[in-house]
Amino acid sequence: MSVIRVLPDHLVNQIAAGEVVERPASAVKELLENSLDAGATEIAVTLQQGGVKLLKVTDNGGGIPPDELSLALTRHATSKIATLEELERVASLGFRGEALASIAAVSRLALTSRRAGEGQGWRVSAEGGALSSPEPAAHPQGTSIEARDLYFNTPARRKFLKTEATEFAHCDEAFRRAALSRPDVAFSLLHNERSHWRLPRAGERPEARIAAVLGEEFAAASVAVDERAAGLRLWGMAARPAYSRGARDAQYFYVNGRFVRDKLLAHAVREAYRDILHLERHPAFVLFLELDPAGVDVNVHPTKIEVRFRDGQAIHRFVFHALNKALAQTLRGQEPPPEQPARPAFSPPAERSYPRQEVMPLAAAQRTGLYQTLFGQLARPAAEQAVAEPPAEQAEVPPLGFAIGQLQGIYILAQNRDGLVVVDMHAAHERVVYEKLKAAFDGQTLAAQPLLIPVSFPADRLEVAAAEEHADTLRRLGLEVAVLSPVSLAVRAVPAMLKDGDVVTLAREILKELRAVGSSRLLEAKRNELLATMACHGSVRARRQLTVPEMNALLREMEATERAGQCNHGRPSWFAVSLEELDRMFMRGQ
Repeated sequence: MSVIRVLPDHLVNQIAAGEVVERPASAVKELLENSLDAGATEIAVTLQQGGVKLLKVTDNGGGIPPDELSLALTRHATSKIATLEELERVASLGFRGEALASIAAVSRLALTSRRAGEGQGWRVSAEGGALSSPEPAAHPQGTSIEARDLYFNTPARRKFLKTEATEFAHCDEAFRRAALSRPDVAFSLLHNERSHWRLPRAGERPEARIAAVLGEEFAAASVAVDERAAGLRLWGMAARPAYSRGARDAQYFYVNGRFVRDKLLAHAVREAYRDILHLERHPAFVLFLELDPAGVDVNVHPTKIEVRFRDGQAIHRFVFHALNKALAQTLRGQEPPPEQPARPAFSPPAERSYPRQEVMPLAAAQRTGLYQTLFGQLARPAAEQAVAEPPAEQAEVPPLGFAIGQLQGIYILAQNRDGLVVVDMHAAHERVVYEKLKAAFDGQTLAAQPLLIPVSFPADRLEVAAAEEHADTLRRLGLEVAVLSPVSLAVRAVPAMLKDGDVVTLAREILKELRAVGSSRLLEAKRNELLATMACHGSVRARRQLTVPEMNALLREMEATERAGQCNHGRPSWFAVSLEELDRMFMRGQ
């Protein structure tokens, strides 16, 4: 018969360590958070053998009084909170008082600290949880925590650790998360006597820290985010879809400075990117959400990596709209980077002049009027504006420049102040049509264009049933589909913007969607997917010849269209090649 007994404190600490200190990286995270809570402006991390042999964190924070050193290594001893009310509004990264005791229970630990104004530091040590008495020690202001031989007394746990390289990779990731969260703090990381990171304080320029950690390529491919509403603020950097990743390895979301993995926030971000991200690619971002600490519960997971919001729906809406707005910048509407003089996008060095545009005979000789026909009245102002040749001395060259020709009926070649711009005309036109369809649909109903001669086509019984059942929904979408017989349908009207598209294919695709999800759900949850399908079938196809004015009209429309850098499937719609890059290709000046 089993006997109920109270577990000894040492065993309790080892059990707790199994949750809090899962691997060396867990200890790195906890110790870095303690240093940040202590007000440190410089933090140094030293590791050996992936943190298993040695894990040391030194900071210049406020330090610990000598008479509290032993208490700091006691479970559930903390200076962060004292009451339930303080727990419900906790703003510090740590608050449970478990980390140091847990690390001390599974390592040979030394804690040395000195407060400002004191003549010397003090040191206390623990081996497997057994504490020594404090003793004097030389130490600058701040605290050092040194843990050696992690899991030396729990061999079963140590067997579950991976290779040294893997454990260091996890420690490095914990370090990066902390470094990104506080650009005002200097960080350094040493592993096996080799320096891996040395990050100076970035002060009021968090973008500098983000670029240092994630790379200049990420910074160059990102847009700034900074939105405030109703006591909430979302700021940081979000990469454009062209920088998307095959894994979620460049996603950093912070809530009141704490790195989190939250399903609600992840869904809001995914929804903001849904329109512009290709297939199974993942976005890259560093985002900081700030709100009243009372509005978020951080005490829901042993590692504090998950949170729960008091008003999750409001947080989801705010994050989605803030990020969606930042990603929807048009080329015309982009602002210059901070601390740089305002200038047109893609502007050249001052000494370079922009030559007069010349028409090149690259399959652009015929004047078909295709672009005007496709867009009709909606595109007329932009198209008319672009018909004239640019003046010899162009005061301000548009971001995408002016068309010089068409390549293989697929790509538009244009020149701007920086060099060459190559545009996938179908991808670009598809995005322009898509955004116009969304704007028109938000006005309740898409304008319809009756066909002079209805287009009939054979249909199966499911398509006929869908046409009858969802007639009202089809009219909202600008389509009128009539039943001719049990096995045939006729399209009598199409959306005005798509009147020159493939009418039968468009009708079949929409009927297929309606059969699959139903009209009410389609218009709510599937609205963007449906309009994207319509835009794809209504856009200019490859191998079609455009005139130079038509190409320029498309370029101007792209500059004024949100998310014009990607088609509806997330593929890039244009690339730029600078003159400097072209010079290197042709080895000019070498």
